[in-house]
Amino acid sequence: MDSVASLAEPAFPGDDGSADAALTAALTAYDTSGDLGPVLVALGSARVLVPVVAVLGEHATPGTDKEADMATVMLTGADGRKALLAFSSVETLGAWRPEARPVPVWAREAARAALAEGATALLLDLAGPVRAVVETEDLQHLADGDDLVGVGATWAWSKRS
Repeated sequence: MDSVASLAEPAFPGDDGSADAALTAALTAYDTSGDLGPVLVALGSARVLVPVVAVLGEHATPGTDKEADMATVMLTGADGRKALLAFSSVETLGAWRPEARPVPVWAREAARAALAEGATALLLDLAGPVRAVVETEDLQHLADGDDLVGVGATWAWSKRS
């Protein structure tokens, strides 16, 4: 009897943790212009890193071994809205918290996860060098897999068929 274990192919073979070139260019342009459109276009096909950190387990008691759980990181603003953190590269994640474990996902998947957790935003590169926030309708469109397209001097979401 032949028994061969097989693992699923990784979603990002050869990924070295560097930022996507198109996303980096879009973030640089956003820093200058304030136009989030190119960032949203780049996120449509970009890999981001969602940080996972260890948190003390609920059942730890003095004198016993501590239990740790792994969790994604959500920030809650003063107004009560939540945002899921994501990073463009290992470098930008490390600038925020070097001990966080990077989990590579498509930005669209990160947007879906944010919405599933009750967040209203995806916060990209919290520690910079350029921070961007994808929220409300833009977050929903990104999660739905829609494409942002330029229409004259403005932007419009187009449903992917």
